[in-house]
Amino acid sequence: MSELIAYNKNNPFLATITENRSLSKAGSIKDTRHLVVNISGSGLQYQPGYSLGVFPQNPAALVDALTVRLKLDADAQVAQKDGSAKPLRRVLLEDVTLNRVSKKFVKAVAEKLPAGNELLTVSGSEEALDEYVYTRDFIDVLGEFPDVNFTAEELLASVSRSNPRLYSIASSQRKHPGEVHLTLAVVRYETHGRAKKGLCSGYLADDAPLNVSALPVFLAPNKHFKLPADGQTPIIMVGPGTGIAPFRAFLEEREVSGSGGRNWLFFGDQHRATDFIYEDEFAAWQNSGLLTRLSTAFSRDQAHKIYVQDRLREHGAELWQWLKDGAYFYVCGDAKRMAKDVHQALIDIAQQHGGLSPSAADEYINQTLMKTERRYVRDVY
Repeated sequence: MSELIAYNKNNPFLATITENRSLSKAGSIKDTRHLVVNISGSGLQYQPGYSLGVFPQNPAALVDALTVRLKLDADAQVAQKDGSAKPLRRVLLEDVTLNRVSKKFVKAVAEKLPAGNELLTVSGSEEALDEYVYTRDFIDVLGEFPDVNFTAEELLASVSRSNPRLYSIASSQRKHPGEVHLTLAVVRYETHGRAKKGLCSGYLADDAPLNVSALPVFLAPNKHFKLPADGQTPIIMVGPGTGIAPFRAFLEEREVSGSGGRNWLFFGDQHRATDFIYEDEFAAWQNSGLLTRLSTAFSRDQAHKIYVQDRLREHGAELWQWLKDGAYFYVCGDAKRMAKDVHQALIDIAQQHGGLSPSAADEYINQTLMKTERRYVRDVY
């Protein structure tokens, strides 16, 4: 029997996307997808709470536009670290980041311009440089300076290497053997008169082939973001938008394992009619009794915006009782605003419904619940 290959970040498995369907309904300003990735034959084993690492590719049109603009030979062989060679076009497709220009490239352009040029001033200020690269890709910059040119060697010396993106897994392997499900928010925007998209989300949504073993993936375990060992333990899950992904996995796992613990889900997005992803699945789980409580917050369905943290406060008394009953509290999604607001709501609930002083409430949430008992777990980004 041949020895099982260990697939990891340095040796990814070439998986197959077998399904790519829209979760957003007609009229939504968002593009949210459900992807099914086949990992049969890989030997990869995951638990709810894990993430899937994905290596993206740049859009072929962007790569071709760059090589044409710089008059580069797309078939020219580029030496690799292992001694092999790879066509320049493949290097630009697979190995580097082209959706946002690198600071190194901007500085290199500035050095090719006459002394005292404006770009040299921009590249000399970290704040100005950050602002400049934020909205531009390589084509944008080269379009501003049509007389500047680069050799293949100069270009490759000034680009950033492409890094894999991590996506929370939205499935239980026990329910879907050989598959990984992803909940994907596709990033699309326009700057400097050109339509653009996120490097990995755009690739997965638009360019990654279906039913072809061509997607390099690996598993990224999360030791802390996992279901309680005791299936009877109640759990509270807060996952607006695509933050719902790991909680779909949690619920599938509890469904398959027959866990008897109570499950309370807080989900939010912009509009119920267009952005209530996995609505049918949640309804089925409510009917079966698996999903004990479902609290939704659709921020733009009324004059004043309502978010998941507002729903937490509305149900503060019951939520506090769940915590006193030993419930685990999970949060997944936006770290900058949502997670901070949810955190403050928890502290407020501890004061209002737990009768704790401001300092005692802070101590309970930040120390006891989060660090000592480890019942407050976050996967935020």
